[in-house]
Amino acid sequence: MWLAKLTERGMLRPSFVPPAEIRQLRDYTRLRTDLTRERTRHYSRLEKLLEDALIKVSAVASKLDTLSVRDMLEALIGGERDPQVLAGLARGRMRAKHDRLVQALTGKFDDHHAELARMLLDQIDALTAQIGKLTARIEELIAAIPAAQGIDADGTTGPAAGRGEGAPVMPTVDRLDEVTGIGREAAQAIIAEVGLHMSAFPTAAHLVSWTKISPQTIQSGARSRAGRTGKGNPYLKGILGEAAAAAAKTDTFLGERYRRLVKRRGKLKALVAIARSILVIVWHLLADRAARYHDLGASYYAGRIDKNRKMRDHVRQLEALGYTVTLTQAA
Repeated sequence: MWLAKLTERGMLRPSFVPPAEIRQLRDYTRLRTDLTRERTRHYSRLEKLLEDALIKVSAVASKLDTLSVRDMLEALIGGERDPQVLAGLARGRMRAKHDRLVQALTGKFDDHHAELARMLLDQIDALTAQIGKLTARIEELIAAIPAAQGIDADGTTGPAAGRGEGAPVMPTVDRLDEVTGIGREAAQAIIAEVGLHMSAFPTAAHLVSWTKISPQTIQSGARSRAGRTGKGNPYLKGILGEAAAAAAKTDTFLGERYRRLVKRRGKLKALVAIARSILVIVWHLLADRAARYHDLGASYYAGRIDKNRKMRDHVRQLEALGYTVTLTQAA
């Protein structure tokens, strides 16, 4: 009751409530995320079933959803048990792993494994079909939102505008897709979670704080320590976490930033820092429709090193080890 009274008197700040079109889009993107996670769980069950039959194809193939592995599974379900024949179904680069595949496919796969594998594959196929329908519907919904559309050089706007040469405004999904670590599906989900207008978030720091990817500072007297980031929006944090993990593997500014941070802060804190950087970039792109992402490059930090400071640090370290250092300028 007291919360209602405070709200009635205007003593509480309003919560972020996106427009109806964004809320509708959010329902689709969140369901797609849930179904994708459920499909991943089915793949885990399938892998466990294969391991029960002493089939370790996942030790050779990168994933179970490749075409080669699917052909092998279908052959196993169909009654084929010869490892040589099964390994011969490999495609592309997996053909070079023939000997390893023969060892991995030598097991005790029987009829009850085949029956269960068939059920799991059918469930995976059904989920894949539903995810595809949701993706198509999400693209339609975003294309119908004027604020997400691009603008051609002649001023024409629409679902197909903004993709030509010289276009002043690209579609929002395409601009977010340019950010390192963010794909089209992640861009769609980000739009569904934070909207297309940043009026609710005056600065990028407000958006970061709302998402709860800025660590707290807990102070008690003269002592202060870092706290947890908080719960926040689980769907948005999941998207940013995946984007940060993908960006960390690249030879880009964000990738180099991760490698610098992970040395002294650890993997988890470094990933949170990269996720925060990505969200700041997203805020700037959504706040200005004409803005484009430009990667600073992996050499950004190297070009801004204070050589004199670095030289003094090395000299100090050598002197601490008992050496006398004399510096001579190289020719």
